[in-house]
Amino acid sequence: MIAYTYPLLSIFWTMLIFFGFFIFIWLLIVVFADIFRSRDMGGWAKALWVIFIIILPLLGILVYLIARGGSMHERNEQVAEQQQQEFDAYVQQAAGTSTADQLAKLATLKEQGTITDAEFEAQKAKLLAG
Repeated sequence: MIAYTYPLLSIFWTMLIFFGFFIFIWLLIVVFADIFRSRDMGGWAKALWVIFIIILPLLGILVYLIARGGSMHERNEQVAEQQQQEFDAYVQQAAGTSTADQLAKLATLKEQGTITDAEFEAQKAKLLAG
């Protein structure tokens, strides 16, 4: 009975509209997050982008993705690297290990023959750089 009053094409159309709306909301969230996360824009530029996207949402998202979409992944990578560094620092602080302790452990592993000289030097450089 429902199939007769609500044909298959209408079901597909409803699903298309639903998923299109979901993608639109997701794009809004991603674009707003990128606007507020961006460090290379000033406050006025951010405000203008937000106003543009609020007044003309679909056009605003498309223009933003065309104008600044190429560097969105770079900003996401920077945030991910910063979060990873903060997490690593927290883990080291919580575990109570310092760089000197880690270097001593590496030296012990090298003396025992567990790691090679090249591995030791690579890990030592990584510890001293980070």
